[in-house]
Amino acid sequence: MSQPHPNAPLHGITLEQILIDLVERVGWEEMARTVDIRCFSLNPSIKSSLTFLRRTPWARKKVEEMYLRGIQGGEGRS
Repeated sequence: MSQPHPNAPLHGITLEQILIDLVERVGWEEMARTVDIRCFSLNPSIKSSLTFLRRTPWARKKVEEMYLRGIQGGEGRS
């Protein structure tokens, strides 16, 4: 395993991994409340969310921040 990057906490974690983890931990409904985007609230799927987030930097940043808050709060995977 590589050394952790303190200035890049998401290093080595794919956007897909982030979405899967968030869906498992909080679900689509809570994700839609936290980041108000249609791909989380109307027929949500990992594929549609990946497509949107890869093209929309502000939304991706909000999702990454939500993921990091969960990790820092001790809710992350072991």
